[in-house]
Amino acid sequence: MELKIENLSKTYSNGVHALKGIDLTIPSGMFGLLGPNGAGKSSLMRTLATLQQADTGTVTLGDIDVLNEKEKVRQLLGYLPQEFGVYPKVSSYAMLDHIASLKGVTGKGERKDLVASLLNKTNLWHVRNKSLGTYSGGMKQRFGIAQALIGEPKLIIVDEPTAGLDPTERVRFHNLLSEIGENTIVILSTHIVEDISNLCNNMAIICLGEVVAKGHPAALTEKVRNRIWKKAIEKAELEAYQEEMTVISTHLKAGKTVIHVLSDDQPDNTFAASTANLEDVYFAEITARMATITT
Repeated sequence: MELKIENLSKTYSNGVHALKGIDLTIPSGMFGLLGPNGAGKSSLMRTLATLQQADTGTVTLGDIDVLNEKEKVRQLLGYLPQEFGVYPKVSSYAMLDHIASLKGVTGKGERKDLVASLLNKTNLWHVRNKSLGTYSGGMKQRFGIAQALIGEPKLIIVDEPTAGLDPTERVRFHNLLSEIGENTIVILSTHIVEDISNLCNNMAIICLGEVVAKGHPAALTEKVRNRIWKKAIEKAELEAYQEEMTVISTHLKAGKTVIHVLSDDQPDNTFAASTANLEDVYFAEITARMATITT
């Protein structure tokens, strides 16, 4: 099954043009949607999850019209939004059993087997009888995935799933998403570049409501190979370098500001070549897009 998005646009009542002619084709597997806060990622996810209507464009999931056949989509959809609330006094077992019932799993024995399978898959079986309000952030995220998997969905959408998780929980969550993505369309929306690098074979970068790059992470990285240069400078020098060069990112190291510059040639002999990675691609694309609205 394939998800196809064509010319999708959305403007809110306050005038914010959140989506501007989005075109994407998403096959089975892990697909990463990368972009800064406010880029339009959540607007796109909410539209695909049938929670809001687009102004223009089409979306098809196989032969289903996503924008006009919402009930059919919801039968095949698993969704973990960025803000995921839980009933704090209800156990994970009871909550999953209830959600399964709402999704049409009417047989008590079938629900029992399903809930047990999901809790084991998400490593929550040992805390199945504890109230959700006592769960850590990572445990709540794993519970969110468990509820999203009810009904064997063909499309799973997860919006900023690892934000705020500690390293151990992030690794556990990555492993779980990778397993799920073997036979399902999984869209991972995030601003964390490392999540996309670790998990996704296909991706898109979105900025100001537009897709500015898409493809395999390795292919996108190849486009900036041998074009990234780095140098440690004093913080007071940063503005001067930004005026003269395309500085795509900065970070502190040992009290110095290390800049990454995008250039076909070495800016001067004080710069060293830097091995390009997906983070460089991301910052290069975002910098280029932001430059178009300031010139």
